[in-house]
Amino acid sequence: MNSLKRNFLYSSLLTSVNYIFPLLTYPYVSRVLGVENIGICNFVDSIINYFTLFSMMGISATGIREIAANRANKLATSKVFSSLLVLNFITTIVAIVVLLICMYSIPQLFDYRKLLWIGVVKLLFNLFLIEWLYKGTEQFKFITQRAISIRFVYVALIFIFVHDSDDYIIYYGLTSVTIVLNAFINILYSRKIVTFSLKGIHVRQYVKSYMTLGIYLILTSMYTTFNITFLGFACGDVQVGYYTTSTKIYSIIISIFTAFTGVMLPRMSSLVANGDIKEFRAKISSSVDLLVCFSIPTIILCVIFAGQIVDVIAGSQYGGAVVPMQIVMPLILIIGLEQILVIQSMMPLKRDRAIFVNSIIGAILGVGLNILLVPMLKSAGSAIVWVTCETTILVLSQFEMHKTIKYRLPWKNILVNLFYYFPAAIIMFLISQMKISALLQLIMASMMILVYSILLQLYIVKNPFIIGMLKKLPLIYKRHL
Repeated sequence: MNSLKRNFLYSSLLTSVNYIFPLLTYPYVSRVLGVENIGICNFVDSIINYFTLFSMMGISATGIREIAANRANKLATSKVFSSLLVLNFITTIVAIVVLLICMYSIPQLFDYRKLLWIGVVKLLFNLFLIEWLYKGTEQFKFITQRAISIRFVYVALIFIFVHDSDDYIIYYGLTSVTIVLNAFINILYSRKIVTFSLKGIHVRQYVKSYMTLGIYLILTSMYTTFNITFLGFACGDVQVGYYTTSTKIYSIIISIFTAFTGVMLPRMSSLVANGDIKEFRAKISSSVDLLVCFSIPTIILCVIFAGQIVDVIAGSQYGGAVVPMQIVMPLILIIGLEQILVIQSMMPLKRDRAIFVNSIIGAILGVGLNILLVPMLKSAGSAIVWVTCETTILVLSQFEMHKTIKYRLPWKNILVNLFYYFPAAIIMFLISQMKISALLQLIMASMMILVYSILLQLYIVKNPFIIGMLKKLPLIYKRHL
C-alpha cells in the first residue's frame, strides 16, 4: 500500500496545481480582459459547473469508496468501474440535453451561446476524467505528473493567444481544453488498471449512493455555484468579476486541505470496513490538528492584507473584491472542519442520509439568503450567504458525528490557538500601514507569520504534527547527501 504521506504530497501538488497555475496567469488575464469579461467567463462557467454537478452526481465519493473497497481484485474493480461509468454516462447525456434546451429557450442566455457551446464540450469530457478511479486505487503520482504537464501547456497557450479584451472566448476555450486533454490521457492510462466491459455490470446497486451523494452536492451548490449564477442574473457581470476574484485566493489555500481529505477518504473507508474505530478517531484528531495549524494564521494574513492581495493579483480596478474576500476567508477553517466531518468521517461511515438531510437545510437557507441579501449587498451578500450556509452545515455535521461515534471537535483548542495569534495580528496590521509597496508588505508579513507560527506550534501549543515533521527534516537531509 502506498504511503499516506506520499499520497498526500502528490494529492497536494495535484490539487494546488489546478489553482496555482491559473493564478500565474490570472494577474495577466484579469488586466487584459477586464472586470466585465472576466465576469462573463465566470458567469458562464458557473452555469456549466452547475450542469456538471447534475451530470457527475455522486460519482466522486461513490467511486472512490467502492474502488477502494475492491481494489485488491482487478476483476471486481473492473466491474465497479464499468458500472459506475455507465451510470455516469446516462446522467451526463441527460445534463447535456437539458443544457442545450436552456441555451435556446432562456433569453438571458442567448448572448452567451458561443461560450456555452465550449462549456458543452467541457461537460461531456468531465465524464472521462475518472479521477475517482485513480484516487480509489491511490494512483496519485500519475495524475499529479499528468496535471502538471498539461498546466504548463495551458500557461504557455494563455500568453500566446490572449492579448486583448476580445480574447475572452479564447481564454474560456483554453480552460476547457485542459479538461479534454486530462480526460483523454486518463482514459488511455485506465486500461492498465481496469478493463471496461458491459458484461456483468451492476448499475442498480450503486444508484442509491450515486444519487444521494449527488443530490447532496447539488444542494450544497445552492450556496456555492448557485451564488455566482444568481449574482450574475441579479447584479450583472461586473459583480461576478468582483466575487470570483475575491474567492481566488481562498480556492488555492483550501485546495491543499481538500487534497488531504481526498487522500484520507479511501484510507478512512478501509478503517471502517475493518472495524478499527479507534484508529479512525485518531486520524480525525490528526486532521484537525493539521488544519488548525495552517488555517488560522492564513486567515489572519489574508483578512488584514486583502486589499494588497487583490491589488497584486488582479489590479486596482478590482477594488470591489476586497470586502467579499475578507468575508470568505474564515471559510478556510470552517470548510476544512466540515470536510473532516463529512468527507473523512460521515462518508466512510456511510451516513449518507444525514449528509443528504443537512444539505437540504443548507440549500433552503442558501436560496432564501441569496434572494434576501444579494440584490442589496451584491458580491458582499454572496459572500455572507456562503459563510452562513457552510457554518450551518458544520454545526449539523458535528451533531451527527457526536451521535454516531461520540466525537466532538476540539473547540477549546481552536479558541486557544486564536488567542495565541492575537499578537501576530497586531504586528501584521502595523506592517499593513507601512509606506512601502503592497508586494513588499505581503512578503514581510508572510515571513513573519511563518516564523511566528512555527515557534508557537513548537514551544507553546506543542503540536505533534509540526514536531514530527521538523524531526524528520535532518533524516531527509542525510538521505540526500
